[in-house]
Amino acid sequence: MTEARDNARLKHWSLVANRLYYAVFHMASALMVNKGFATKSHAGLICLLGQEFVTRGLLDREDAKLASRLLNMRQAGDYDDMFDWEEEDIQPLFPKTEQLLLKMRALIQ
Repeated sequence: MTEARDNARLKHWSLVANRLYYAVFHMASALMVNKGFATKSHAGLICLLGQEFVTRGLLDREDAKLASRLLNMRQAGDYDDMFDWEEEDIQPLFPKTEQLLLKMRALIQ
């Protein structure tokens, strides 16, 4: 999240999307390891987040949608050379991402 905030100050919005995604990715990965799950891909991690945590009511459906959206934004920002995210696309995601990180952290025991 620190890197996301730093890049936001520099207005590097595609990098911000990348860093927001990876904050979620690493916390979700830690959650999976903590609960004994393993995944082989980024998409698999997001899918497992929905299957194991949303269906059990431990996370909201909107949480899984956010994780999926951040993955898609990261991929577009990283791999589409003719595309850049804008501030209005990214800024609203900061509080949502921070809340999701807190929720996942609370599930790690």
